[in-house]
Amino acid sequence: MSHYVTVSGETYEEARESFSWDAPEGFNAADDLVGKHDGDRVALYQFDDDGHREEYTFADLDARSDAVASALESRGVERGDRVAVVVPQKPANVLTHLACWKLGAISLPLSVLFGDDALRYRLTDSEARAAVVDAGQWETLREVAPDCPALESVLVVDGGLADATRTGDATAEPFDGAVDRNETAFDRADTDADTPAIIIYTSGSTGEPKGVLHAHGVWLGHCPAFQMYFERDVRSEDAVYWTPADWAWIGALGDVVFPAWHYGRPVVGHPTGSFDPGRAFEIAETFDVTHAFLPPTAIRMLMGVDEPTEEYNLSLEAICSGGEPLTREILEWADEELAGVVVNELYGQTEANLLVTNCRGWFPAKPGSMGKPVPGHDVAVLDSETGERVGPGEIGEIAVRRGDDPVLFREYWNAPEKTTRVTLEDGPGCGEQSDAMRSSSDVPSDGDTWHLTGDLAERDEDGYLWFASRDDDLINTSGYRVAPREVEETVLEHEAVEQVGVVGVPDETRGEIIRAVVQPVDGASGSDDLRSEIQDLVREKLAEYEYPRELEFRDELPTTTTGKIRRSALRS
Repeated sequence: MSHYVTVSGETYEEARESFSWDAPEGFNAADDLVGKHDGDRVALYQFDDDGHREEYTFADLDARSDAVASALESRGVERGDRVAVVVPQKPANVLTHLACWKLGAISLPLSVLFGDDALRYRLTDSEARAAVVDAGQWETLREVAPDCPALESVLVVDGGLADATRTGDATAEPFDGAVDRNETAFDRADTDADTPAIIIYTSGSTGEPKGVLHAHGVWLGHCPAFQMYFERDVRSEDAVYWTPADWAWIGALGDVVFPAWHYGRPVVGHPTGSFDPGRAFEIAETFDVTHAFLPPTAIRMLMGVDEPTEEYNLSLEAICSGGEPLTREILEWADEELAGVVVNELYGQTEANLLVTNCRGWFPAKPGSMGKPVPGHDVAVLDSETGERVGPGEIGEIAVRRGDDPVLFREYWNAPEKTTRVTLEDGPGCGEQSDAMRSSSDVPSDGDTWHLTGDLAERDEDGYLWFASRDDDLINTSGYRVAPREVEETVLEHEAVEQVGVVGVPDETRGEIIRAVVQPVDGASGSDDLRSEIQDLVREKLAEYEYPRELEFRDELPTTTTGKIRRSALRS
C-alpha cells in the first residue's frame, strides 16, 4: 500500500475545491505509518542525555511492533481492549501504539508527568487491560494498580523491574524480556479507517478530563494541515521532524510524529524534562531538524538565546505552533534571528485536531490569527443558541461538519451524554433550534451533523479565523463580552511579561471584573509601576472596559501537563 494524502492546487481556493478524502479499504494505521515504506529508510533518530544514540528504520519499527503485538496478545489483550502507554519519547512508546493497532486494540497515551490521582482516574475510566510503563513511572503505577481491577498485565521499560511480580491483580514484567520472546511476524487484525484505535484524554483545563475515542483514520485527518503549516514540501529527502512535546498528547503525535511517518520521513525522539532553549537548538543542529512543533512559550524561551544562527548551524525551515497567542514579535524574531524561518499558527482540539492553520505559500499570515480552514475540514462559526452562521466580525462557536472527515472523534468514552452536548444536527443554516441543537446519543458519522468545539472565534472578511476564548472562559463585565485571549495578547506585548493568564472574577457592581496573573521575565520584578504600565497598555490598545482591574504577579503560572494555563487556578 502506498497511499498518501495529497493537497494540491496553485491557490488555497483550488486546494479546498479539489480535495477529497480517500482512505483505502482495509486501512490500518500501523501499515500506513511504518509498513508501506522502504524498510531501509530511517524513521526514528533516538538519543538520550547520556549520549546514547540509535537509528530505527521503518523495517525495524514494523518488525519490533509485531513482537510487541505478539507479547500483548499472549497476555490476553484482544480486539477493542485498552492498553495504556506511560512512556516518554522512547521507542517503546510508539511501538506500543503500532502494536495495538495491529491487534485491533485501542492504545491509551498517558503523560509521564501524571501523579497518582491522574493516572488512577484514566486507567479506571478506560478499564485498561494492560499497561506499558517507563521505569521512571513504575512506582506510581504500582501504587495505583490495586485500584484498577481491569488491569491484568504491566510491561516495564528500561529497568526498574528484574523479574515478574504482582501488583494488585496485574502481573508486571520487564518489557524487553517479554517482547524479545516474540520476534515473529504478526498477522494483523482486519481494520478500516473507522475502526477504534486510540483514546486520548483531554487535559482537563476546562473540567474533568474526557476520554476522546478516535479511529485508525485520525492520522490521515492530520495530514492536510501538516502539509500547510510546514509549507507543503513535507516529503523532501532532507526533511527531519521534531517536537519537545510529550508523546502522550495529540499535539505531538498528531502534529508531528505520525504525519511525518505517513510521508516516510524521520522524527527525532528524546526523553526530556523541562524545556531548555540551548538544548533545543543543539538538538536541531545535531539532527539537521528542518521542521518543528513548538508551543509559543517554548518559542519565547528560544528568543532569549542571543544570535542563534551564529551559535548553531541550523537547518530549520518551518515551525508550527498553537495553544497560546502567537504575537507579532514571535513572527518577526523568527524572520530576523532565524534567517527567515516561517512560524505558522494552528488550531485544533483533542476531539478535532488541526482544523485551521496558515500556509505562507497560499496566503500571508496575520499575527494573532489562527489562519484559514484546512482543506478537507468544513469549519463554520455559529451562534451557539440558534446554530446559524454568524457574520464577519461577530463572535460565535467554532463547529466542524462530521461528514467523512477522519479527524473527528467518534465519541467520549463512557460518556454518551457529553457526546450529545457537543453535537449539532441539521445545521448550520436551519433556522431557530435552540431546544433541538443537541442530537440523540446515537451520533451519526455522516450527513449534516456538526461537532461543536466549545471554542469561540470570529471570522474576518478575508476568511481568517481569530480565536476568542473557550465558551466558558468568556468574561462578561459591565455588559461587555471580553475574550481573555485578546487581553492576553496585549499584555504579552510588554517586554517585561513572560506569560499571562486572564480570567473573570465575580464583582457585585460589574458582574465580573478582569483579573490578569502575570509571570514577569527573568530579571523583572512585579512592581506597582509595572502593574500600572500593563493596565495602561491594555486601556490604550483595547478599551477602557478591557483592562485588568486586578493584576497579580507570580513567579510561575499553574499549567496542565500539556502546558496550558489552568484558568480555574487563577480565579482564587
